[in-house]
Amino acid sequence: MIEWGAARTLTYREAMREAIREALANDPRVFLMGEDVGRYGGCFAVTLGLLDEFGPDRVRDTPLSESAFVGAGIGAALGGMRPIVEIMTVNFSLLALDQIMNNAATISHMSGGQLHVPLVIRMTTGAGRQLAAQHSHSLEGWYAHIPGLKVLTPATVEDARGMLGPALDDPDPVLIFEHGGLYNAKGEVPDPLRPVDIRSAAVRRAGDDVTLVTYGGTLPTTLAAADELAAAGIDAEVIDLRVLRPLDDATILESVRRTHRAVIVDEGWRSGSLSAEVSARIMEQAFYDLDAPVARVCSAEVPIPYARHLEEAALPSVPAVVAAATEAVRADG
Repeated sequence: MIEWGAARTLTYREAMREAIREALANDPRVFLMGEDVGRYGGCFAVTLGLLDEFGPDRVRDTPLSESAFVGAGIGAALGGMRPIVEIMTVNFSLLALDQIMNNAATISHMSGGQLHVPLVIRMTTGAGRQLAAQHSHSLEGWYAHIPGLKVLTPATVEDARGMLGPALDDPDPVLIFEHGGLYNAKGEVPDPLRPVDIRSAAVRRAGDDVTLVTYGGTLPTTLAAADELAAAGIDAEVIDLRVLRPLDDATILESVRRTHRAVIVDEGWRSGSLSAEVSARIMEQAFYDLDAPVARVCSAEVPIPYARHLEEAALPSVPAVVAAATEAVRADG
């Protein structure tokens, strides 16, 4: 029987770095590569110090060619290695979309299961840091559309620390989206680590009146909204999807069938979004359990602005989530 010791407090950034360090130390097949991951320590300082610790064969700075180094990662995975590829931001991952979609995601299927691509691709996603449109979008919902991939969105420090290990153990490609607004967030990590499931959602706050479904960088916003709703007498349950592909329908539906209302909070754009997929699944499988239409709180349909006040106006906010949840609760009288 495992006895959990005292928890340690880490930042999200430190948790990711510790997870990468552990993977490099424990498995000689693991190596890290990407733009500025070595000497610079990573564009968001996640990989700081790892080059000095493990050397340039294990921590490799690459040219600024996402297609090239993602392709190299696919080849290394096919050759028996366990590469961790870092892409600076999700916007730049589009330069490697051919490699991710047409190669990494399809090789196992096209080879009849004879070949696997045990590749982990990490990238920063999301807005809120005044980095303007080319560095701030939330495109993880696009990747959740692609069969052959697992898509992870750790929103807590414990998940940031614990998801990389099982991702590297997976025989097929796994994409990990790290929201840039979370890197400085602090949280507790149990010692020893609890196993982290990379197939299931997590209930972050129990409640009976309305289900708030979210993931990644909008989890803090949604939890703050739940606190405001509680002060107004509305008991909101908060579900952190954690895994966008495969989606954990069971956890979502169990909650909605109990609360009879759902609000989906998604930093992606509303049109063709992950929130639309979650909404459709609720309507398909729990329509007669609903007492109000499924509501969505998403980013405005614009490229993310640079100006602080415009960026804040474009993103899901606590007041917007509170308003949507309140309307859902009051819709039936």
